[in-house]
Formats: sequence, C-alpha cells, structure tokens
Amino acid sequence: MSDAAAASSGRNYHGGAGAGPRRRPLILRTDVLTMMLVLAGLTLAVTILAQAGLVSTSFVKLLGKTLCLCLAALAMDLVWGYTGILSLGHFAFFGIGGYSIGMWLMWERTEGIVTASLARAPLPPTPLEIEEAIGTQIFGVVGSSEIPWLWAFAGSLPLQLAFAVLVPGLVALVFGWLAFRSRVAGVYLSILTQAGTLALSLWLFQNDSGLRGNNGLSGLQNIPGLGHVPQSTLSLWFLWASAGALALAYLAAAWTVSGRFGSVLRGIRDDEARVRFLGYEVEHYKLAIFTGTAMAAGIAGALYYPQAGIVNPAEIAPIASIYLAVWVAIGGRGRLYGAVIGAAIVSLASSWFTGGGAPDIDLGFYVIKWTDWWLVLLGTSFVMVTLFAPKGLGGLVDLWTNRRSTRRDDLGPDHGSLRAEEETP
Repeated sequence: MSDAAAASSGRNYHGGAGAGPRRRPLILRTDVLTMMLVLAGLTLAVTILAQAGLVSTSFVKLLGKTLCLCLAALAMDLVWGYTGILSLGHFAFFGIGGYSIGMWLMWERTEGIVTASLARAPLPPTPLEIEEAIGTQIFGVVGSSEIPWLWAFAGSLPLQLAFAVLVPGLVALVFGWLAFRSRVAGVYLSILTQAGTLALSLWLFQNDSGLRGNNGLSGLQNIPGLGHVPQSTLSLWFLWASAGALALAYLAAAWTVSGRFGSVLRGIRDDEARVRFLGYEVEHYKLAIFTGTAMAAGIAGALYYPQAGIVNPAEIAPIASIYLAVWVAIGGRGRLYGAVIGAAIVSLASSWFTGGGAPDIDLGFYVIKWTDWWLVLLGTSFVMVTLFAPKGLGGLVDLWTNRRSTRRDDLGPDHGSLRAEEETP
C-alpha cells in the first residue's frame, strides 16, 4: 500500500489529530443551506407583499399548497429515487392525512352551528339531540343521520392530528411488511401499490364508507374558533406552517441519506441482491423508509387540504400518485432538491395553464386551449425528460455546481474521492 493510501486509510479509520477533512455539518451543506435560505426568503417576501396588498389571498394559498406538494414529492424521492421502490400509491397517504384533519374541521364547525341553532329552542338540547343534529348536518347529503364509528374521535384535535401521521404509517407498515417479506419488488410492487390505492379510493366513493362518499369533506378552510380571523391571515399562517414542515422534512431527509443508512438505501436501489449478500436486512430498511415517507406524506396532506378547502376520493385515485412520480422524474430523482424543484414547477405551471392564466393560441384552423392540452403537455415533458434528460431539472443544478467544484482530473478512481485530499499528509 502506498504512503498516500495508508495515510488515507489511517484518516478513515482512526481520525483524531492529523485526520483529513471532516464531513461538514448538515446545515452547512450547499443544497441544505440553499433550500433553507430559499424557503425563508420566499416566506418572508410573500408575507411582506401580502400585507402590502400586492399579492392575492388565492396566490398565497397556491404557494402554501405547492409547498405541501413539494413535501409529498420529497417523500416520494426518498422511497423511489434513493431506495428504488416505485410506489404508485403514496398519494393515498397524503389523502389519509387530509381526511384525518378534515374530520375534525367538519365536526367542530358543524357542532358550533348546531349548538348555536339549538340554543334558541325553548328547552335546552340534550347531548343526544346535539349529536343527532350533527349527524344529520354532516351525513344528510348521503341520506343518513347516524355517525359512523370512524368519527368516534372526530371532536379531538390532538387525536386527529396524531391519526394524520399514525394511520398512514400503520397502513404503510402493514402493507410493506406483507409485500417486502414476500420479496415483491419491481413492477409487481408498483402494480400492487396502485391496486391498493384504487381499492381505497373505490371504498371512499361509497356512501356507506362513513366519509360522505363522492361528496368528500368540504368547508375545510373555515377553521373552528378562528371565524374572526380573515382568510388573508389564515393563508399566511398556513404558508408559514407549510414552509416550516418542508424545511424540517428536508433536513430530516438530508440527514437520512447522508449517513450509512442512506448508503444502504442507495445500495438497495442499485443492487439489492449484493446488499442482502453483505448481511444487511434489506426488508427492514425498505420497511423503515416506506413507513417514514408515508407519515411525511400524511403530514403534507393535513396541511394541504385546509388550504384547498375540500378533500374527496378523487384526490386519492391512482392517477394522483402517478402525477407524484412524474413530478419527481421531471425534477430529477435521487436528488432531494430535484424533487422539490419538480413539484414546485409542475404545480405552479398546472395552476397557470388550467386556471386560465395561459392565453389560448389561435392557429386559424384550430384553437389550442391549454385547459384541455395541459395533460398532453405534462406527459410530453415527462417523456422528453426520460429520453433526453434522465437527471431532470436537478441536472441543471448539477451542471452549475460542477463548474464551481473541483476539476474532473482531480478526482480519484472512485467517483467522489479527491486525489488531492488523499495525498494530504
């Protein structure tokens, strides 16, 4: 072994005085620091502009919802881009989180309306009468007045918040344990996740599901106890909460993929059989990342739907999970910032094209209406990225950062090792 290699080996295993460069703290990593600064700057700028009346409440809500979708895409990138599990059902966890918080929002708002109405009666209402009136108000749209067992804890905000995280995690844990221990992988696992999502959405469409069937849960933008607070202020609060959740999730994701755990995940993605041969419990790693990302998606859904105002079974349909995979692919899977960039750009572009922002194009013989052609444009973009830019939009960031980093002839035989650092005494 050469002196340089021996020195490098000594630094790797013994550290201490004279050791080579240590790994920079997580918060000082370029991508992490940039993401934190961008989120803080965006939140501050939008807040100032909104207070000055220069941006509308609907635009603030759009940005808040976009940040929630970025959080869901970040979770998808961890499970697909880093671990190689193409889950076509991760948006179902997003919807479950939305339903969990939506149940509390509908219950509390309806209870307040019912209580105020019955207070004018000659005799004070009994708890049973209040409960029956609430049931009629919520479930009368599906021809029922009975309160399903699913709503047993709908009046408790702490429990419903916990359910928004724990229920997606529990569903993912059970599903993942059954699938991974059976060595289901590849396209078969993708089909299985998609089938499970389809079954869940079809169940939710039924009126007797206990969640109002096709009507879903509505009026979620009206936060109980905050009726005196204008929507312009509530939208800013949710924007701050969404930005904070995305920042914390990005830090957690960056920490997860930067250590040995992240190396094992990438190893599973690239060559699962070899990782298993080396003695790692591949199923445990898959189950951990699958469950953790499901819980993150549940948090994103719990923040998204109070800003959207409504959640229904169509939000959980398999096509939504496919969109999630498309966002990550366009942004660049295997790059945390790529997932965020992809989700943000596609979400904002979708709102612009389908919301009437993009002008129609008159070709004389045909008028291109972007509300009809947006999905075609999105699909074409996905195909083009897959064929000609597999690194996605995140690859543009890589090109810029590579020009500012060490030249290629300074790299050692292993991609990522620096010969200059290895020769440092």
